[in-house]
Amino acid sequence: MIVFDSSTLILLARIDMLETLVSNYHGAVLIPEKVKSEVCLKGREETPVVNKMIKDKKIRNIKLKNRKHIKKLSEDFNIDAGEAEALLLALQEGAGMIATDDRNAIRACKILKLDFVTAVAFLIRLFEKGLIERDDALLKLQKLQVIGRYSRAIIEDAAKQIQGG
Repeated sequence: MIVFDSSTLILLARIDMLETLVSNYHGAVLIPEKVKSEVCLKGREETPVVNKMIKDKKIRNIKLKNRKHIKKLSEDFNIDAGEAEALLLALQEGAGMIATDDRNAIRACKILKLDFVTAVAFLIRLFEKGLIERDDALLKLQKLQVIGRYSRAIIEDAAKQIQGG
């Protein structure tokens, strides 16, 4: 089971990898309500893909049972409500992992002892599993470099992994 926050959901949708990832993931893919409201806004590039995946029950939009810790998590880790809800949902549902590209949410995962994965890591895994070709993976990595907030080192390391060196 994996819980997505807005950042990774958006990034994967924008590089046309969300459907491939979710279709090849063998566990439940969850998002909290706040993430759905942040991602599924009229006019956003990723909205149609995410809405369709929710409608087709490939992504499950789950309501938090206890919302009282959202504000505290937001303040303690300097994260937005969407990231805080994703963390709480992961704890509530016993999810094995959180998909996040938010620096402060990653820090929160480490402190809360929750495993996390980024869009770049997903891209590398999908390439390694043979679900995308090398050239396509490198193009998607370039797009992530433009739309994401990755350091040069992260992008260069990912490119080396994809190129096999």
